[in-house]
Amino acid sequence: MKYLFLFISSFVFAQQTKKVDFTSVSAHLSLNAVEKSITGNVNYSFEILKPTDTLKIDAQNMNFSRVMLNQKNVQFINSGKQLLVVYPFQKGKNELVFDYTVTPKQSLYFVGSANSEDTQIWTQGQGKYTSNWFPSFEDVNEKVIFNLEIKFDSAYQVISNGVLNYKNSNGQESVWQYQMKKPMSSYLLMLAIGNFEKRTQFSKSKIPLDLYIEKKDRPRFEPTYRYSTQIFNFLEKEIGVKYPWQVYKQVPVRDFLYAGMENTSATLFATRYVVDSIGFEDRNYTNVEAHELAHQWFGNLITAASGKHHWLQEGFATYFALLAEKSIYGEDYFYSKMYESIQQIKYASRTDTIPVLNEKASSLSYYQKGAWALFALHQEIGDKAFKKIIKNYLKKYAFQAVTTEDFLAEVKKVSRFDTDTFSEEWLESTAINTQKVNALLVKNKITKILLELDKMKSKPLAEKEGFFRLILMSDAFHTAKEMVVDQLRNETFEAKKQFLQLALETNDLQVRQAVAYSLPKIPEEFRTDYESLLDDDSYQTQEIALLYLWRNFPKQRLDYLEKSKKWIGFNDYNLRTLWLSLALMTPEYSNKKQQLIDELINYSSEKYEATTRQNALEKLIGFQLINDVVLTNLVKATTHHMWQFSKFGRDTIRTLLKNQEHKDSFIRILPSLDEKEQFQLNRLLNEKI
Repeated sequence: MKYLFLFISSFVFAQQTKKVDFTSVSAHLSLNAVEKSITGNVNYSFEILKPTDTLKIDAQNMNFSRVMLNQKNVQFINSGKQLLVVYPFQKGKNELVFDYTVTPKQSLYFVGSANSEDTQIWTQGQGKYTSNWFPSFEDVNEKVIFNLEIKFDSAYQVISNGVLNYKNSNGQESVWQYQMKKPMSSYLLMLAIGNFEKRTQFSKSKIPLDLYIEKKDRPRFEPTYRYSTQIFNFLEKEIGVKYPWQVYKQVPVRDFLYAGMENTSATLFATRYVVDSIGFEDRNYTNVEAHELAHQWFGNLITAASGKHHWLQEGFATYFALLAEKSIYGEDYFYSKMYESIQQIKYASRTDTIPVLNEKASSLSYYQKGAWALFALHQEIGDKAFKKIIKNYLKKYAFQAVTTEDFLAEVKKVSRFDTDTFSEEWLESTAINTQKVNALLVKNKITKILLELDKMKSKPLAEKEGFFRLILMSDAFHTAKEMVVDQLRNETFEAKKQFLQLALETNDLQVRQAVAYSLPKIPEEFRTDYESLLDDDSYQTQEIALLYLWRNFPKQRLDYLEKSKKWIGFNDYNLRTLWLSLALMTPEYSNKKQQLIDELINYSSEKYEATTRQNALEKLIGFQLINDVVLTNLVKATTHHMWQFSKFGRDTIRTLLKNQEHKDSFIRILPSLDEKEQFQLNRLLNEKI
């Protein structure tokens, strides 16, 4: 009967929010960085709306004790996925209190060495994963006011949703108490612990903006958060509804799974966006920051009721992020991005048969096509009506779950706009009305040029060289000049030389970078021109220029390596690992070979983030610089929480196992590995080839 009961309960629980309303939760949590575990005491307040005999709380692989309903012991079932409380519930308010322990398999991540300066602990609950570390709700329609009290080592910063109510220290340990005032979906609950320092700025509306940075990255604070306050002020004004929370925090964490995550009042983002002023030119945090902040309204204040309506979060966040960027970088930037995204959407529509309004739609559909739908709507009905719709929509459905129909109903109230045709064209179909799209794009000078250039792709150079020269010598936005360089790729060098020189003379970093990428084979007569790229303030340009010059001109290799020997690059050491690999292949550095190998092996170790480790491992294996340490570091990759890195580790080991000598080496190091690593390596050793 137990299994029948569980089956019936699972079926009924889809409707739990109609019978039970969980209103708030307070929890006392303690984390163990050595055991990678969490223990907690949880107190849920809830109201029974309709009589029921069971309620559930999602809880993955947890252990429970002292489960009490209204201060009395109560019967419960731990299914391994849910805590089920069995009781003849009647209408009214209740309190459920329990203790739990868990060693999360996902969602709560421990990075770095336990109890050391590089320790970080952070969460990622996107979708329905919070229940792996905190007993909560996978149903986004269940919104709760969360208040967490967290005990940890006093030497670290502990960050969670809401306002820090107090911090009490007792010797080596402290307790941080964070308080929310408004409800939110469980997937937006967060926790971050690390060796951070905090700097606070204030918005025009007096909201504190707490900006965190690792202490080692202090010099990168300004370029990382260069436009933070400006973006906040713009979005609050553009959206027309006050920021709905009491504080806004941003925290960079190592080996994060995505670019960023919009937890309520506290965004986590990947450290790849922690940059200096040179790195800012290649990959800055601006778009990610604006996107995650926009989610505080679109996703957090109001939440899509189901996956089918996910564009109401991602499409809106993408569009409003672009509007924020337009306020910083200008209209040409904005329209160039809209042009770029519609080209991607058109290309994908050839094979993508799933429209935006479908829970299986692609990220491109939810994000980019969703943003384009809003852009088309915005342009059609005008700025005043669009802003009124957004304001009405957010205020009406604040702290609720929404559907596309809810949004379109607000459109109808303000405008006579044909929402049925709009939905059919943008949300229910994968086809693109090119005529309508182009009509929107030609309103801007730069996209008008881009469309003209697109028409010329298949024409011979002789028919378009005048137009190319005109663009390269004009003040047109860099995307048009990049497109010119791209169309020259398949031309002979003699035919395109004059245009490449004009492109370099623009002194635009993006245009010069396009030239760098376009010439894997560099003629001797262009060597001096191309060498100038090594001096550009761009780590990406320097990386590709150094590689291509080293490959093309063996006699100058030592000069190039001497010039770049102190380069580091981004925080993933892209320039340093490239330099080491090139130096190892340059005879003049043969006397330092072991020193260079040791440094490169060091970058493949657990001291560094996954991107750095993978970069180093690829070079070591590519150059056949393989020893037991390299193989061990490769096996460690297979247990990493970032799936891209663990997949790289598995795939690379499979290739190496085809060589008997490498296979013998893997078998030899097996006893020195930990249990998880042994499991992964044994599984690969036993695979049938």
